[in-house]
Amino acid sequence: MTDTSAVVSVTALSKRFGSVTAVDSVDFEVRENTIYGLLGRNGAGKTTLMQLLTGQDFASSGSINVFGASPVENAEVLSQICFIKESQKYPDEFRAKHVFKSAPWFFTNWDAAFAEELIEEFNVPLNRPMKKLSRGQLSAVGVIVGLASRAPLTFFDEPYLGLDAVARQIFYDRLLADYSEHPRTVILSTHLIDEVSNLLEHVLVIDQGRIIIDEEADTLRGSATTVAGTRAAVERFTAGRTLLHSESIGGLASVTVQGQLSAFERADAADSGLELLPVSLQQLIVRSTNTSTHDFQASA
Repeated sequence: MTDTSAVVSVTALSKRFGSVTAVDSVDFEVRENTIYGLLGRNGAGKTTLMQLLTGQDFASSGSINVFGASPVENAEVLSQICFIKESQKYPDEFRAKHVFKSAPWFFTNWDAAFAEELIEEFNVPLNRPMKKLSRGQLSAVGVIVGLASRAPLTFFDEPYLGLDAVARQIFYDRLLADYSEHPRTVILSTHLIDEVSNLLEHVLVIDQGRIIIDEEADTLRGSATTVAGTRAAVERFTAGRTLLHSESIGGLASVTVQGQLSAFERADAADSGLELLPVSLQQLIVRSTNTSTHDFQASA
């Protein structure tokens, strides 16, 4: 049954490029006024999925409804969407001031005063040609447009990777503050999961073209535990459980188990000399996609 508050509804959606299936029969909904994380390794299908949702590509099969209609060649739907990506292209003669001056033509909710504040915070040179801006400055232009557009549905496809840690934190803080005052649906695609985990309200994880996690972020945060101790004690405690990850060195073992532990189970673990460690959102997703943290971050 379709949620009437959903701004995006996808059914059996697939996208194939020759023999390669980039998006493989996915079903999900995105509700209004919520911050989503679209997470997964490079090549998992994140950008392809966003291109389909924003009408920039045609689906091979399945259906997409955005604000109740297909986004493809639909000016009414597209006028409510802002899609900011890392590899944003601009005309050669454009300067940053031209980007911000033209933004109101595309975004009816554009807030010029907010944009001015952000331009000053990110120290963007307005008169320098876009092709001469640093990667960080280009990223800043993108996030400013994404924030100041106040589009009802805003996508950020890792456009903030060029920003240093301080500038990224400014972006996260400004996004959260402005979202609180002007609610809209935001979809963040990123591999910097630990940095954005506190922003996310709902998580979609795509792996090899399929949605493998579609869950509230708060539910996910407590959905796994790492059990560490002697190999024999760990094996006894985790027997019959769903294991997300395991490793061992000599007589010691560390296993990540799915599901919350009861007070009785925690007491049993303590009596067995086992250490119970919380699993961060990033660790959970890395282990759900069967990769290492280093490989996950390097692939994105």
